[in-house]
Amino acid sequence: TVAVVGSGPAGLAAAQQLARAGHTVAVYERDDRIGGLLRYGIPEFKMEKVHLNRRLQQMEAEGVKFRAGMNVGVDVTGEDLRRRYDAVVLAVGATERRDLSVAGRELDGVHQAMDYLPLANRVCEGDSDTVAIDAAGKHVVVIGGGDTGADCLGTATRQGAASVTQLEIMPRPPEERPSAQPWPTYPMTYRVSSAHEENGDRVYSVNTTAFIDNGEGNVGALELTEVEFVDGQFSPVEGGIRQLKADLVLFAMGFTGPERGPLIDQLGLELDGRGNIVRANNYETNVDGVFAAGDAGRGQSLIVWAIAEGRAAAAGVDAYLTGSTNLPVPIPPTARPLVV
Repeated sequence: TVAVVGSGPAGLAAAQQLARAGHTVAVYERDDRIGGLLRYGIPEFKMEKVHLNRRLQQMEAEGVKFRAGMNVGVDVTGEDLRRRYDAVVLAVGATERRDLSVAGRELDGVHQAMDYLPLANRVCEGDSDTVAIDAAGKHVVVIGGGDTGADCLGTATRQGAASVTQLEIMPRPPEERPSAQPWPTYPMTYRVSSAHEENGDRVYSVNTTAFIDNGEGNVGALELTEVEFVDGQFSPVEGGIRQLKADLVLFAMGFTGPERGPLIDQLGLELDGRGNIVRANNYETNVDGVFAAGDAGRGQSLIVWAIAEGRAAAAGVDAYLTGSTNLPVPIPPTARPLVV
């Protein structure tokens, strides 16, 4: 028997492989629905949930048991799972969010992207007709130039935002592949997502230094400082301070690793210098019979990497339980994109 903690891409991939190998598998999820990041993190316009629901129906038919609304570490402890199951797979993601501790952070209207996006997804699920964080008619500023920021941009556009601006502290990437990043390395080039094609402005080389009160306890503007990236460090540009109107601010600055909640302490898991769970080559942690897959061990990454890790971790679990495995191992935990 195997317990999988977390029902995002890594957890679901591991669970399905293990079930197909003949193991009894239960997936634990603290949210009210199964799906994790796939259900509540990715907007409906980017990934229709019908595809997720279809896969979950398939997995249930294959024998996977789902335990939604169970917060492992709180409702059931890590020790409980170890006693109850022969192996445990931790696929809890990297959900410890980066924040921005500057003046005015406490103002109303300043939110984390992963508080905003799930609320919008719940409307799509039919839970409510309204959202607690609504961009309608507002000047929205998204801090962070990555995929999550683009998801916020697209969601705010659909909610009827008056304007949407996405800020990035890094310089604007070049249009063409830099010579220092030859094929097959991953090129850092300027990209336009479908959300960017629809709406919004992007501002590069700026750092947010303060949130300004509109006089009623809500954010009314941001104080921005232009920066330049020299010798690996950001330096303010002289005279480069300005304000940007904002009624709603969303942080999309990435994640620093798995949450520092009770589960890690209950199991006595070893973390690396970046706060990620340490794994051996078979995805096993320092705790016997406990494995980790996806962003919890890799750090913030892409869904395809999480799926590959989940499938590979399943092979590690299968070999641990039976002495050998025929399950594929797409990647080792040390695999990384080709970058320079």
